Amino acid sequence: MTMRRRPANDPLTTNAHPRVSLKDIARHLDLSPSTISLVLNDIPGRSIPEATRQRIRAAAAEFNYKPNMIARSLLGKPMRSIGILLPELGEGYHSQVLSGIGDLLMEEGYFYFTVHHRHKPHLIKEYPALLQARGVDGILAIDTVLTDPLPLPTVLIAGHTTLPNITNVGLDHELAARLAVQHLYDFGHRKIVFMKGQSVSTDTELRWAATLNVARELGLAIDERLTIQLSKDSTSPEVSYPGIHDLLESRQKFTAILCFNDVSAMGSIRALHDGGLRVPQDVSIIGFDDIQSASFQVPSLTTIRQPLKLMGSKAAAALLQHLTHQPHPDTITVSPELIIRESTARVHPS
Repeated sequence: MTMRRRPANDPLTTNAHPRVSLKDIARHLDLSPSTISLVLNDIPGRSIPEATRQRIRAAAAEFNYKPNMIARSLLGKPMRSIGILLPELGEGYHSQVLSGIGDLLMEEGYFYFTVHHRHKPHLIKEYPALLQARGVDGILAIDTVLTDPLPLPTVLIAGHTTLPNITNVGLDHELAARLAVQHLYDFGHRKIVFMKGQSVSTDTELRWAATLNVARELGLAIDERLTIQLSKDSTSPEVSYPGIHDLLESRQKFTAILCFNDVSAMGSIRALHDGGLRVPQDVSIIGFDDIQSASFQVPSLTTIRQPLKLMGSKAAAALLQHLTHQPHPDTITVSPELIIRESTARVHPS
């Protein structure tokens, strides 16, 4: 059996190599740098024997080879990385969408960066260019208002923006409003508190318009005294507590509250409890989103389920279609579902 002799200038025969380069691996294996690059970058369609591929991967692992991603970017090669814009990092709506995105990108071998902007317009304008400078191939934006086209392929989740080269993924809000309002109506509720979301949320105006349309169709009065406008930019249940507290102080009569989301439903339940009212015996509550804690709330929340993880994975898949120049839709609409739990009940005859 003959032993293959290492090249005389093999840098890996000594310990004097703080960082191993692709050319070092090539000399070590007596192969061309292009062959090493094709294998380590998983370039398809090249007839390189599997035994050679295994040798290359083994050497890269043995000597802890790290590809030069900056050089790769300068050569115009895909970085297999994605930038994600979202208002904040925390539990609830955004994290579940992000989870769906992350699961699919992980399966496809993509890395991703997340940046949160707190709905600040100057950050929303600056971040895409900063992400592009770091070599991302495309951008996903969750609950983010864009006013200008971005320099990279982009997919929006709940963005509701018509811009060139952008795909929008969103919920059927007309159906969502119909499911929510009809449920309360069928339970005999006519004095309903309608809650409008914060102005910074991209879903607020669309969902509000859909809710008012359904209420009018059913002949439900929209009483300004029974309307709550959320204002604080927060995803904590505290966001709805002051509005419900003030409503109780005003002595207005109502039997149900249609909340903007699940966290505002939780804050409403607490405010009602502190005011001496029970849910659902005295007031029914319906949320929106079906976040993970909704079913563990006491009482468990009746809510409109947004398939948040599905929305995230569909958005990520659409972006990868953009990046591989496959046909991609301009709009992807997903359907909501009414989840009936303990926080709603029929109106008791007075």
